[in-house]
Amino acid sequence: MTQEILLAEYHKKIKEAFEVFDHEANNTVDVREIGTIIRSLGCCPSEGELHDLIAEVEEEEPTGYIRFEKFLPVMTRILLERRYRPIPEDLLLEAFEVLDSSKRGFLLKEELIKYMTEEGEPFSQEEMEEMLSAAIHPESNSIHYKDYITMMVIDES
Repeated sequence: MTQEILLAEYHKKIKEAFEVFDHEANNTVDVREIGTIIRSLGCCPSEGELHDLIAEVEEEEPTGYIRFEKFLPVMTRILLERRYRPIPEDLLLEAFEVLDSSKRGFLLKEELIKYMTEEGEPFSQEEMEEMLSAAIHPESNSIHYKDYITMMVIDES
């Protein structure tokens, strides 16, 4: 695939993702939607990386909105450089296995909340609720992490 075709494809994908949140159809989106747009394009920046990105695409005097013209070149560069790629499935499994010291194949809801809110870069309340709604099996009140990883991994093909 030539560079021109790749660029055109990226521009189309970025425009389509941006337009979903451009509720006024005026080539701007609420700054709070930028993370969702970036993730919908297959990128998984940390909160710190996301804040840096927002600072890069914001106006000098922040308005609370991001213009498409400023977002497009930055997002194109991110996709070209393959930045913020999702973590591979085997590394995710390894991480869950470290947390599951007794090798049960699952973590209890309480354990998951503790690890995700007290260790490393802690999840926000909203991120935690979103993860729990997708990850926790309602009857066992636990996460069977192999099934969860399979469900959440982005297919690169």
